[in-house]
Amino acid sequence: MTKQPPSVIDVEASGFGSSSYPIEVGVKRYDGARFCRLIQPLDSWTHWDDHAAKLHGLSRQDLNQYGQPVEEVCTELNAFLRGQTVYSDGWVVDYPWLIKLFGAARQSMAFRVSALDYLLSEQQMDIWHNTKLELQHRFDSQRHRASVDADLIQLTFIHTQAHSTKSRPTG
Repeated sequence: MTKQPPSVIDVEASGFGSSSYPIEVGVKRYDGARFCRLIQPLDSWTHWDDHAAKLHGLSRQDLNQYGQPVEEVCTELNAFLRGQTVYSDGWVVDYPWLIKLFGAARQSMAFRVSALDYLLSEQQMDIWHNTKLELQHRFDSQRHRASVDADLIQLTFIHTQAHSTKSRPTG
């Protein structure tokens, strides 16, 4: 019996720090289903970091043109993840951005967010970085976007878990 991988969430933001805000959320669910939405910034969300923009390749104009209102994003995300726990490899920044998103929408999260580290064995942690880089290179994933990152994180989890299971002594 194959154990399902964890559902993974990733959030891209306007920058870092308390004045930044979420601009995109991506999820790769345990069953392979995907969710990705650009977020239309509120008028009060003004912080913009050019370095962050270069990483994710989105402009504020892109968000205004293609993003969805915060209420819609939260409603859809709740429907997609209702009752589940979703994991983040950047929980310390992703969780506050999700709180900001749901606070702006005046909605509660219908799912839990937890740090991916809680699921990783010591062996997985030891090989995580190199495995992720290898997979990123193998799939030529240069795009730093929420859905691509969520997919890569889940794939890295699967590969590190398989490798650490194979290398464990039996008996």
